[in-house]
Amino acid sequence: MIPLLLGVVLVWYSLSQISVSKLVQYFKDADYFWIILGVIFGVLSHLSRAYRWLFMAEPLGYKPKLANSFMSVYSAYLINLTIPRAGEVARASILANYEGLPFEKGFGTIVSERVADTIMLFLIIGLALALEFEFIYNFFASKLNSSTLIIGALALIALVILTYIFVVRSGSKMALKIKEFIGGLVEGALSIFKMKKKWSFIFHTIFIWVMYLSMFYVTTFALPELDKIPLAAILIGFILASFSIAATNGGIGSFPEAIVIAFALFNIAEDPSRAFGWIMWSTQTLVIIILGGISLIYLPIYNRKQESI
Repeated sequence: MIPLLLGVVLVWYSLSQISVSKLVQYFKDADYFWIILGVIFGVLSHLSRAYRWLFMAEPLGYKPKLANSFMSVYSAYLINLTIPRAGEVARASILANYEGLPFEKGFGTIVSERVADTIMLFLIIGLALALEFEFIYNFFASKLNSSTLIIGALALIALVILTYIFVVRSGSKMALKIKEFIGGLVEGALSIFKMKKKWSFIFHTIFIWVMYLSMFYVTTFALPELDKIPLAAILIGFILASFSIAATNGGIGSFPEAIVIAFALFNIAEDPSRAFGWIMWSTQTLVIIILGGISLIYLPIYNRKQESI
């Protein structure tokens, strides 16, 4: 309930910062060509995600249908809007029910997928730091004095060293659980390179995230106020928006405010930033509700037809 309550509070806060009539006007004035193009990129990313999963099922001795994989992806996203991360469990259950893939094995492949996606997100963060290091450094330098930056850097280094000592050398239950978790992440990531079609898997992983970024970028063209938005704003906005989706149910309330925070770093006005966040979140969520709902309804119908053939 906590993410849902947080989302409700953030929705209230967001709508208290911009009048509903002004927000509606932004929706009316938006160029829907770019919004629809962003939606298409989003659907392509999810289709690629569904296809990528087939490569993980193959080494386990299963050849699932792409249609079932695609519908399980959208069903999972829809369920995540109600209970965060419950969609992954539901997706594994759907695949177990309609493809005969044991739940634990299916869930294991989904966890491995998430490891690959986490690596991609960190690569994008690294890209943002590499391309905009001077801007990011100057931003923090302007907010903090040099002594504070040095103390912060030393504290961070000390924290890393202490964490390493605690995890590697400690025999406590907490340390063992952390080691087991990290080991599982590493094993999941390395397992990708052991599959027969690893390069296809890697291609689709990159394609998924290129589509995510493209979806975010082209939607900015929908509002004239966001014309000529800098690359740094796109990258930082995308990163904060990605984390916001995990903060509340499907990013409700948190997504628009994450955009406002990111774009404010580049002196972009709050109203168009907040409107962009709401336009992007609502259109993508609407697609998930429609296709996710259709998927949940059509899954049993489709598989009954397949059994009768």
